Amino acid sequence: MGTLRVGTSGWQYREWRPSIYPVGVPQRRWLERYAELFDTVEINNSFYRLPTEGSFRRWAEATPADFCFAVKASRYLTHVKRLRDPVAPVRLFASRARQLGPKLGPILLQLPPHFPCDPARLDATLEAFGTDVHVAVELRDERWHEERVYEVLHRRGSALVWWDRRGTHGPLVRTTTWCYLRLHEGTARVAPAYGRRALATWCERILTHYGDSLAGWVYFNNDRGAAAPRNALEFRRLAARAGIRGV
Repeated sequence: MGTLRVGTSGWQYREWRPSIYPVGVPQRRWLERYAELFDTVEINNSFYRLPTEGSFRRWAEATPADFCFAVKASRYLTHVKRLRDPVAPVRLFASRARQLGPKLGPILLQLPPHFPCDPARLDATLEAFGTDVHVAVELRDERWHEERVYEVLHRRGSALVWWDRRGTHGPLVRTTTWCYLRLHEGTARVAPAYGRRALATWCERILTHYGDSLAGWVYFNNDRGAAAPRNALEFRRLAARAGIRGV
């Protein structure tokens, strides 16, 4: 990788008009416009309904050669099956996502809340994804934050997702050589935006744990009022000033 990529969780938000999508730019060209500002995006609708192969191919064709997509794994795997018998759902999901070709970045595996810790299921799921794709795991039940889980992530080369919601964040544990940060909601005066101090603090945390030559992804999920793209652009500027390479 060698770069820290910064973007948003999704791009199809009507509220982003006209600040991000000028008047006259049709919705079918929003991704092209988004890619003029950012070099990565996190696809979230794949969690609710797996896009067709054609959709993935069209997204790849609409973006520059160096663009990168993170793709959220289906809730069928994480919330319905709860990681049981992962081979078939992973194979189906991967067959679709791989239509992005070289633009396929990390897979986001978001586990449900109220899910008792089961490192063996997680290990089997990460094994099903194979070694040629990066997988980031977001834990939403505090019982999963234990050394057995961190050891599985480390051994599989997977990242523990760092996250923030209104100033509360999960454990800042580094499990691999790359980072994956999701910023869900800030506490700035105009909600749900993040203020400059909060963004600078996250830059410092990343530098402290990974050094100035880190690699990874940062996504803003506070889409309301176009807070996400504004915060992503500001974060990128702050990260560059802080000495983080590749932003």
